[in-house]
Amino acid sequence: MVMFLFLVVALAVVVAAVTLSVVGGGESGPLPEVAPERFEDPLPPDRPVNRADVESIRFPLVPRGYRMADVDDALSRLGAELAERDARITDLESALAGVQAAPHSPHAPHASHTSLDKPEPEDRS
Repeated sequence: MVMFLFLVVALAVVVAAVTLSVVGGGESGPLPEVAPERFEDPLPPDRPVNRADVESIRFPLVPRGYRMADVDDALSRLGAELAERDARITDLESALAGVQAAPHSPHAPHASHTSLDKPEPEDRS
């Protein structure tokens, strides 16, 4: 019997608290509409992306996590930049391999006669 009375009193307290919060909360009115937070792409359009740029990306939260379109756009941009860098690295490595292989060919000019060397001063004795 004591337990039943305790439960009735606890239920009454809960009902009173909910009633007071509903009635008392009406003074401020409904919450104002807030514009949805939009993703502003922090990746620089005028230079290649670096590590700090990637680490600074913060996506706005939405009820179910992140906006998939925002994340997909950022990942697509990073993927394109990485593909461009990989292609550039491949081009540079093949050019370097060609330059390194050229001195070993029999038709290549000797290192002392390249246009990069400074001409030796004439001996005026």
